[in-house]
Amino acid sequence: MNLRLIGIGAGVLIILSLPLAGAIAGPDFAGQDDGKGGGLFKTLGLSDPARTSPSAAGRPAAPAATQRSGPAEQPRTDSRCGPELSSPHGVEAQTCVLVADGQTWGRSYYRNASGHALDAVLTVMGPAGRTVQIRCSVGAGDEPGLCETPKEDSAGEPESYSAVAEFAVPDDEGQLLLRSGSNSPAPGDG
Repeated sequence: MNLRLIGIGAGVLIILSLPLAGAIAGPDFAGQDDGKGGGLFKTLGLSDPARTSPSAAGRPAAPAATQRSGPAEQPRTDSRCGPELSSPHGVEAQTCVLVADGQTWGRSYYRNASGHALDAVLTVMGPAGRTVQIRCSVGAGDEPGLCETPKEDSAGEPESYSAVAEFAVPDDEGQLLLRSGSNSPAPGDG
């Protein structure tokens, strides 16, 4: 083996491992904070801040915390979706009304296997004639996607909202290929 090559490889490994060692160590040797909140272990919640703070040096370690804070709890999102529909043209969609944290919005999940780019218009209708509408470009391809309206403050019960998505060819005639609704009956239900 070539000892020069082994020496160069070892040097490169040492140089590449220094940033990781610094992140794990946290504060530097002089007791100064690294400005990143105490290194990798603290970031991952694996260390007790009282044990790693510079002011704790020279004192006995404090007992470990009995309760760790986890990620912030996300508000629950309720959804009311219509059935998954497909057209003979290769467009599939399911449209939903979503409600969370006092807000309501519409979302349509789709897949466009038609081979052509399409336009989608998603409309959310609420109580007292409230309407929110958004236009989405749907690229040609079989990858799943979604179109979503902005979130608006809820103005009534979730059941008083409905959403409709319409997928059409983006030309002068605008041939409608599929209409999907949040309260559409399932195929065969009427």
